[in-house]
Amino acid sequence: MTKEKQSSMAVQKIAAFSDGDMGGNPAGVLIAENHPSDSDMQRIAAEVGFSETAFAAPLKDAFRVRYFAPESEVPFCGHATIALGAALALRNGDGIFTLVLNESEITVEGRRQDGVISAALQSPPTHSAKASPQLVSDALDLLGYTNDDLAPHIPPAYINGGANHLVLGLKTREALAAMEYDLASGRELMNREGLVTILLVYTETPQRFHTRNPFASGGVYEDPATGAATAAFAGYLRDLGWPHNGVIDVVQGEDMGMRSLLRAEISPIRGSSIRVSGTARFMEP
Repeated sequence: MTKEKQSSMAVQKIAAFSDGDMGGNPAGVLIAENHPSDSDMQRIAAEVGFSETAFAAPLKDAFRVRYFAPESEVPFCGHATIALGAALALRNGDGIFTLVLNESEITVEGRRQDGVISAALQSPPTHSAKASPQLVSDALDLLGYTNDDLAPHIPPAYINGGANHLVLGLKTREALAAMEYDLASGRELMNREGLVTILLVYTETPQRFHTRNPFASGGVYEDPATGAATAAFAGYLRDLGWPHNGVIDVVQGEDMGMRSLLRAEISPIRGSSIRVSGTARFMEP
């Protein structure tokens, strides 16, 4: 067996932000003494086929982590970080682990209790800015919406909690369920605008949201759970002065048949890290 094949076989498959023993967003996790080459990490991520695979290697008292989608490297991935936290808890015992990313340093906490593994990440700092009218128009055209579908209480915006996203608030749950788009066109738009995903949001209550995440930039039609976008969105709600009372819950993946549950805890300090947590389930090899 080749060295490359051995690397691919060593990848753990873990669904992050699971709903009990169902749902969640599958991620690959490879923990090794050294990272494979860039080309091998890209190839392994494509072979695994999940929206992201996290590659972790020891670095003094931390782990150097890189994230690869099937078609690109991304600076930060929330669900793969949760999956990594679960894997590290099983490997090293419960604890808080420092992760050195390409553009920031964060932590992930992994815990085991009564057969359930949970993890919580502290995101990179957050920031947001008003989206350009042209980008909003292009995104609406891509996804089959009009301005009448937009919810006025969540204005379209660029949001960031470690990666760039566009958020579009929708008036109805039906509009969220109706999302569809052309993958190649979505890839062109997201790559042109430097977006990792587009986050579509329906507000059930001020503290409970339903979301969907087209991820064409990574060659993936849709993510069933997106921790990075949830962190960025929570930071945006803080920027808006939203009545979040310090925590929001997000339901994602229902329209894919992969219901996922994410929780974001929001400190009052503008721009500060968001804590995003959920459970994880280990998948069959």
